[in-house]
Amino acid sequence: MIKRFFFGIAFALLSPLAIAADISTARLLASYWVDGSAGLDLSGLSFCAGKLLTVSDRASREVYAIKLMDGRAELVSHLKLTGLRVPKRNKATSLWSFIPELFRPARDLDFEGVSCDENRIYLLSERYNRIAVVEEQGEARWLENLWSPEVKARGYLQTSNVSSEGLVKAGDQFWLAIEREPRGLLRLSPGGDAQVFSLPPVAGLDFHGNPEDLTGLAYYDGALFTLEGNAHAVCRRALPSLKAEWCLDYRALEKSPERVYEVALRGKGGGLAVSEQGIFVVFDNDNSARAQDPGDRRALLLHLAFPDSA
Repeated sequence: MIKRFFFGIAFALLSPLAIAADISTARLLASYWVDGSAGLDLSGLSFCAGKLLTVSDRASREVYAIKLMDGRAELVSHLKLTGLRVPKRNKATSLWSFIPELFRPARDLDFEGVSCDENRIYLLSERYNRIAVVEEQGEARWLENLWSPEVKARGYLQTSNVSSEGLVKAGDQFWLAIEREPRGLLRLSPGGDAQVFSLPPVAGLDFHGNPEDLTGLAYYDGALFTLEGNAHAVCRRALPSLKAEWCLDYRALEKSPERVYEVALRGKGGGLAVSEQGIFVVFDNDNSARAQDPGDRRALLLHLAFPDSA
């Protein structure tokens, strides 16, 4: 069951007052077009045992790794998944969430998030709003926690394809990003309890007329990092308050002539990973081609530096 917010935490999280945080222009360390990624729409990113893992929302039976070498990036297979069956379908809560289900096969799991701990990999299915756990040899199963019906009852996860979007395991808890309409954060405890939080707004964070969204998560150095796609920004947020300590604005990099995609009405940041090396953002281009090269549909990966104030 979803617990009620503690009043003190709820007040801090749900306050309409925007938090003042340092927003700086992102400094680029490296930029890559990921070989082998065309048509896969990479979404989700995580460092696991020193490897940069990612998933595709179009390939439901595989976990990939991005290999960085000699100034280039290559997508390779990391694990083939076995034993993961189609889970029971949750009842649709609205016509808009039901209609898309008629036009794609049930086995299309739509992975949008990846995370890990010492022994296992975890995958987030946006299609079914479920988490799968993957053992070392690729054997996979669904975690039994069925949190989406109660989260939907609180007004989230109302629209297909803009629901659970990012995943990170922090200690013994999971954090999940709810993309938009409305966006939010879901925290799952080891016992199965779930809490939904609104993100404290950040003064000066510009979503450029698009919906406020949340498309990726990372956990590093005791803080939660959020990928705010339509703001073209990564924010470091303190726990447990979720207040932004600083944000990096990478819009100029994403929109630069040499990187922008032909269809770029909204931000395309789809996966986030953070380590001592810096901040990595992978872009889900939805099979759109580069504006400068219509024959190139590869994913973009940016490696950003931490801000000088960090």
